[in-house]
Amino acid sequence: MGAADLLITELEAALPAGRVATGAAISPDDCHDESLHPCETLPLCVVRPQSTQEVVIVAATCDRYDTPIVARGSGTGLSGAGTPLPGAVLVAFDAMACVKEVDVENQVAVVEPGVTLRELEAALTGTGLSYPVYPGELSGSLGGNVNTNAGGMRAVRHGVTRHHVIGLELVLIDGTVVRTGGKVMKSSSGYDLTQLVVGSEGTLALVTEVTVKLSPALEHVATLLVPFGDVAQVTEAVPRILATGLAPSILEYLDAVSMAAVTKAASLEFGVPDDITQKAAAWLVVVLETRTPVMLDDDTAFAAELLADLGALDVFVLPTNAGKGLIEARERSFYVSKAAGADEIIDIVVPRAEVTAFLAAATAIAQRHEAFISGCGHVGDGNIHLAVFQPDRPRRTAMLDELFAAGIDAGGKVSGEHGIGVDKQRPYLALTDPAVLDLQHRIKAAFDPKGLLNPGRMLDDRRNA
Repeated sequence: MGAADLLITELEAALPAGRVATGAAISPDDCHDESLHPCETLPLCVVRPQSTQEVVIVAATCDRYDTPIVARGSGTGLSGAGTPLPGAVLVAFDAMACVKEVDVENQVAVVEPGVTLRELEAALTGTGLSYPVYPGELSGSLGGNVNTNAGGMRAVRHGVTRHHVIGLELVLIDGTVVRTGGKVMKSSSGYDLTQLVVGSEGTLALVTEVTVKLSPALEHVATLLVPFGDVAQVTEAVPRILATGLAPSILEYLDAVSMAAVTKAASLEFGVPDDITQKAAAWLVVVLETRTPVMLDDDTAFAAELLADLGALDVFVLPTNAGKGLIEARERSFYVSKAAGADEIIDIVVPRAEVTAFLAAATAIAQRHEAFISGCGHVGDGNIHLAVFQPDRPRRTAMLDELFAAGIDAGGKVSGEHGIGVDKQRPYLALTDPAVLDLQHRIKAAFDPKGLLNPGRMLDDRRNA
C-alpha cells in the first residue's frame, strides 16, 4: 500500500463515516471555482470536517505524510485559488456552517467558516445589526471571504473584509490550534496575526472560526441612477462627492455597454427616456443610507443638486424595488460578462483620483491590441473591473501585461478584491518588489515550513524546488 492509500485509510479511520470522498464519489463541483480559466483536477480525496478537532486530524495527518492541503469555501472565488491540486487533500468547509453567536451588546458575530453571507444575514434578522460586506455573491462563505479579503460595492463606506474581521481560530499545518484577536475593537498586543491571515488565500493556516464586527442596519435607503455623457465625468465626480462628507454606501460606475448588458440580463426597465439613454456613455449608481426619512430626503436632494452641477444628464431616484433590482443586477455583472464570452476579467485597483487617467490608458492599450473592453467598478474606492474580449491568447497576454503595469504605475495593485490565486500570479510576481516577495516567502515558511498549504498559489513555490 502506497503513502497516498495509507493517508486515506488513516483519515477514514480517524474521522466519522462519510467525511472522506475519493474517486468517483468526489463531486465535480468541488473541482473548480468560478475562474474564467478552470483547470478541473481530481484531488487525492475531499474531506468535509464538521469541527475544529476534525480539521486538526486532517492537518496533522497531511503534515506527517507531506501531503498538500487546499482549503475550499463555497467555490465562488474568481482567481483559481481554491481549486484542487493533483495528489492533494481538498478540505471543504461547507459542513462547518454554524452561526455560533450573535452578540448584540458587543455588535459581533462568531461563525464557522462555511457560513454563507446569506446565512449570516438571516441570523441577524431582528437584531438591528448587519454585516455590511457584500462581495457580490451571497452564497460565498465567510471563510472564503477571509482568505481573499473580499470587498464589493459597499467598500466605499464600510470597507472590505479585513476591516470587519477582529478574531480568528486557526489550525496550523501541524495541527496546532491558535486564536487571534477576539471581540475587542482594538489591540496593541503583539503582531496582528488576524490581519496577516486575511487575504492569504489559504497559504498560511486553515480558518475554523471567524469573529466579525457588525454595524447598525440603516433602514432608510435611496438609490440614484445618474447618466453622464462621458466616462471621465463619472470618475471625476466621485472625489467631489466624497469631499462633501455625503458618505454614500455605494458609488458604482458602469459604462454604457455594461449597463445595457446587466439590465437586459435582469430584465430591468427604469423609465429613462430614450434620448438620455442614447447620450449616456456611463452611469453612476449612488446608494444613500440614513437613520431617518428626513435625513434621507435631505441627502437625496443635496446629492441630486451636486450631481447636476457635476454634469449629470439627469438624476433618477429609483423606487425601492427598482433600486434593489439594479444593485442585484450589478452584483451579477461578472456572470453576465462570463456568459457574453469575456476572455478575461480583471479587478485592478488604483487611487480613486487616478481612475480617470487609468481608464483612458486602458482604452488606448486595448485599441493598440485590437481588443474590446467594457467596464464597471467600485469607483468609490478605485477598484476597476474590466471585461476583456481578445481571443488570441498571446495578444491578450501582452495587453494584460500593459494593463497591469499601467495600474501599478498609477500607484495601484494587480487585484483589488478577487485575489491572486493562479490567474494573476504571473503579473503579480513580475510587478511586485522582490524584497516584498522575499519577506512573504519567509512568512510563509514560518507558518508552513514544508509548503503544504495551498502550494503554487499567490507566491511562486518553485523557487524552493
